[in-house]
Amino acid sequence: MQIIHSYLFGDVKFLDLLMVLMACDILTGVLRAIKEKRLRSRNALYGYARKVGVFAIIIVANVVDIILGLKGAVAVATVIFYLVNEALSIVENLSQIGVPVPGFIQDKLHVMQETQEKTIEVPIVTDKVVIHKEEV
Repeated sequence: MQIIHSYLFGDVKFLDLLMVLMACDILTGVLRAIKEKRLRSRNALYGYARKVGVFAIIIVANVVDIILGLKGAVAVATVIFYLVNEALSIVENLSQIGVPVPGFIQDKLHVMQETQEKTIEVPIVTDKVVIHKEEV
């Protein structure tokens, strides 16, 4: 098992911390969904799949490091990005549950939420297109 871990992840730092933060994010996310009465197994399944996808991206970053000889720089940067992402998600979940969060952090979370809400979603409209084949 250690050989597989070393091959896929190399000497990526903070990987254990990322796994702990992911577990905390899952727990706080489930608590938030229960509080908001919108706990759905399908949503949870997609969330778990995204967590697995994060590890796939870290593996790719490690392979890029190996190929380019960057001594883990890309993989560590990737892990740090996801550490910050998980930490923000945990704070957001705790805030929504009702745990007191410092005002400056809560203000930043509200700004991020407003930015996401202002994003315009453009529906994809497809029409049936009939392609006629020419016989030769």
